[in-house]
Amino acid sequence: MEDEPNKKKLLILYASETGNAMDAAERLGREADRRCCPVSVLCIDDFEPKSLPFEETVIYVVSTTGQGDVPDSMKGFWRFLLQRSLSKEWLKGVDYGVFGLGDSSYQKYNFVAKKLDKRLLDLGARPLIERGLGDDQHPSGYEGALDPWMSKLWKILYNKAPNLFPNDPNTATLNGTWVDQPKIQITYHDVGKGNSQCSAAIDFKSLEMLIERTRSMSPGKSSGKMRPDCFLNLTENCPLTRPGSGKDVWHLEFEAVSSSIHYDVGDVLEVLPSQDPVAVDAFMKRCNLNPEAYITVQPSKKENSMGDTNHAPDIPVKLKTFVELTMDIASASPRRYFFEIMSNFASAQHEKERLQYFASPEGRDDLYQYNQKERRTVLEVLEDFPSVQMPLEWLVQLIPPLKTRAFSISSSNSAHPNQVHLTVSVVSWTTPYKRTRKGLCSTWLAGLDPQQRVLIPAWFHKGSLPSPSPSVPLILIGPGTGCAPFRGFVEERALQSKSGPTAPVLFFFGCRNEENDFLYRDFWLSHLQSGGVLSEDKGGGFYVAFSRDQPQKVYVQHKMREQSTKIWNLLAGGAAVYIAGSANKMPSDVLAALEEIISLEGGVTKEVAARWIHALEKSGKYHVEAWS
Repeated sequence: MEDEPNKKKLLILYASETGNAMDAAERLGREADRRCCPVSVLCIDDFEPKSLPFEETVIYVVSTTGQGDVPDSMKGFWRFLLQRSLSKEWLKGVDYGVFGLGDSSYQKYNFVAKKLDKRLLDLGARPLIERGLGDDQHPSGYEGALDPWMSKLWKILYNKAPNLFPNDPNTATLNGTWVDQPKIQITYHDVGKGNSQCSAAIDFKSLEMLIERTRSMSPGKSSGKMRPDCFLNLTENCPLTRPGSGKDVWHLEFEAVSSSIHYDVGDVLEVLPSQDPVAVDAFMKRCNLNPEAYITVQPSKKENSMGDTNHAPDIPVKLKTFVELTMDIASASPRRYFFEIMSNFASAQHEKERLQYFASPEGRDDLYQYNQKERRTVLEVLEDFPSVQMPLEWLVQLIPPLKTRAFSISSSNSAHPNQVHLTVSVVSWTTPYKRTRKGLCSTWLAGLDPQQRVLIPAWFHKGSLPSPSPSVPLILIGPGTGCAPFRGFVEERALQSKSGPTAPVLFFFGCRNEENDFLYRDFWLSHLQSGGVLSEDKGGGFYVAFSRDQPQKVYVQHKMREQSTKIWNLLAGGAAVYIAGSANKMPSDVLAALEEIISLEGGVTKEVAARWIHALEKSGKYHVEAWS
C-alpha cells in the first residue's frame, strides 16, 4: 500500500533484543494491513523521537532484557524520553498502547513495558488500551497474551478512529501486498560476475569484507557492526568439570591472528558460530537450491518505495555462503508466520490443513508445543512437511537470522597480550518429547581442535561490568560460570599490585560439588595464599558454597551472610559490588542478602538498606551481568 500524503496511519514501534518483539510488531502490522488500516512498522531506533507529538496513534512493542534493561535499539529513544525539559503536556493528544514481552520467572518482569507506559502517561499521552504483558512462562508463550490484546485493540481503534478501517475490524481481508509478497527480492548472477574473493577469501581483509557484505544483505540483520573486529584461532581448550557431573564447562584460549586486540576486564566477546556443514547441505538439497549460485539480496520495490534504501552494495555472494553466514537453519525455531506462509506452498492437502491450523488462533497452543517447546529447527520443520516448496525470497525473509553469541571474557588483556580467554558451558537440555538438544555455539566451540586452524569472527563490546580502579575495594559474587569475568578481574589486580597499592577483594563463588565443578580451583587458591589478591593479609577473602556436598543446600548468599562484617566494612570503605551468573533467582537472592547485611551491620531498617543499595547503583558501584 502506497502512503498517501497527510493520510492518518497507525504507527507501530518495536524494540527487540532476540527478535520476538519485532515478530510481534510485524504481526500487528500484518493484521492491520489485512484490515486495510494504513500502518507503518519501524524499529524504534529508526524513528525520530522528537516527532512523537505529531503522531496520532502509536503502538509500542518492547522486550525486557537482562535485569530490567531496555534493548540496545531503545537506549537512545529512552534517553530522549527521560529529558527533564519535556513538559507534562508534550504528548497531549497522542494515543498509545504498550505491549511488553518478558519472562515472569525474572524479578523485573516486563519492567521496560511498565516504565515506558508510566513515562508516556507522565508526558501527557492517552492510553488507548491497558498495557499487554506477554510472558514466556505462559503455555503459548507471549502470544497467549498478544492474541486477546490484539483483538481488543482493533475494536478500540475502530470505535475511536473508524476512518482507519474501511471494513469491520473483526474481519481480516487478505489485502494481498503483505501476505502474498515477500519484503525482499533476490537476483541471481552469472558465476563469472561474482567476486572471486567471495569463495577464496585469500586474506583477512577479504574475509572481513565478505562477512560484512553478506550479513548486511540479511533482512534480519542487527544494529551492531557487521565487520568483525578480528579473527581468532583456538590455541587451548580443556574441560573444567568432571564427566558425569551434570555440567560440561570448558576453558578456551584464543589468539588474535588478523590484528592486535585490546579489551578491558569485564568486556564481552561475541563470536559468530559455524553451522554444521551436513545440516547446510541438507537444507540446500531440501529446498532445491544451487549452492554454487551467486545472489544479491535487496528490499523489494515496495519496501524501497516506503523509504528503506539502506541496503547492502550490489555485490554478489555465493548462495551457500549466504546461508552459512546469515540463516539459522539448524538451531533456531521458526516463528508462527513461517507456518502461515508454508501453508500457501504446500501441495499435499493434509499438510496444508495442518499448517493452516497451526497458524490459526485455535492452533496456537498446539503450535507452541510442537515448535517452541520442542525447539524444532527450520530444517526439521521443512522435513516434516515435504510437499512444501517455498521460494528463496520467503526463506531468506522468514528463517531466523544467525546471531552472534556473547560471552563474558575471563582473562586480562594485560596479563595475556593478544589473547582472550572464555569460560564456556555447553548448553544441553531434554525436550518434553525426550529429545536431546544442544546449543549451537557452545557445542561448536567446545568441540574445536586447537590443531586445526579454524578462523573465528569476533567482536569486542562493553558489557555490564565496567573495569574497576585498583583503589576501589571489590565485592565479587559469581557462582558457576559467573566466575568468568572475575578471573580477569583477579588477574588484572594481581598485576596492578606489583606496581602499587591495591584495594581488597572479596570473592564469593558457588558450585554443586568440590570434586566435580569447582571451576578454576587452583587459580583461586593460588591468589588466596599469603600476599595474593584474595589473601586475608591483603584484606581479601575467597568463600565457596558447595550446594550439594551436604544435606542442606548452601548458596553464595549463605556464605555472604557468614561474612557480613567483612562485607559491611568494605561497603563502608567505598567498595563496589559486582554480580555475575544465572539470571533466574541468584541476583535477587544476593540483593536480599546484601539488604540484610546492611540492615544488620548498619543498624538500619530494610527500607533504608534498599535505598542504600539504590544509591550504590546510581553512583556506579553496583553492577549485575546475568544470563539465562
